[in-house]
Amino acid sequence: AYDRYVATCKPLHYGTLLGSRACAHMAAAAWGSAFLHAALHTANTFLPPLCKGNALDQFFCEIPQILKLSCSGSDYLREVGLLVVSACSVFGCFVFVVVSYVQILRAVLRIPSEQGRHKAFSTCLPHLVVVSLFVSTGIFAYLKPPSISSPVLNLVVSLLYSVVPPAVNPLIYSMRNKELKDSLKTLITGCF
Repeated sequence: AYDRYVATCKPLHYGTLLGSRACAHMAAAAWGSAFLHAALHTANTFLPPLCKGNALDQFFCEIPQILKLSCSGSDYLREVGLLVVSACSVFGCFVFVVVSYVQILRAVLRIPSEQGRHKAFSTCLPHLVVVSLFVSTGIFAYLKPPSISSPVLNLVVSLLYSVVPPAVNPLIYSMRNKELKDSLKTLITGCF
C-alpha cells in the first residue's frame, strides 16, 4: 500500500522515498515480524499436552484446531493472549492500508483528466483486489459463527483461505496487461 501511495501521491519523490534501503527495511520488518509471530505460535503449540489424540480434521495444523485437542485451560488462555496481540498487529496493518488508500483516492479524484484518473486507478486496483480477497477469506475462516461450523466446512474454508488468494494473485496482477485482456476477451466470447 505504501508503494502505491508514494507512486500516486508523491510520484516525483518515488526514487527517494522507496530506494533500495527503504525496500530492504520494509522487507526486513515484514520477514522479522512474520518470523516472530510464527515462532511464538509454534513454541506455544508444542507446550500443551494433548489429551484428545493428535489427529486433526485439517490438511495443515491450524492453531484453533490444535487448541481443541489440548487438556489445559491455561494453554488456551496463553494462546488467546497471543492471538489478541496478533490481532492488534494485523489491525494496525489494516488501518495503514486503509489510510493509504483513502489518501490515494483523494489524490486520484483531484486529477483533472479522465485518462489520468483511469491510469491511477488501474495501478492501485489489482493490489486492492488481492488484499480484499485475502482479508475477506481470512475473516470468514476465523470469524464465522460456531453454529455453521463443521469439520468439512472448516476444511473447505481452510483450503479456500490458503489456496485461492495466492492462486488468483498472478491473474489479477496480469490483468493490467492489454494483450492478456484481449486474449481473455477472445477466449470468453469464443466460448459463448
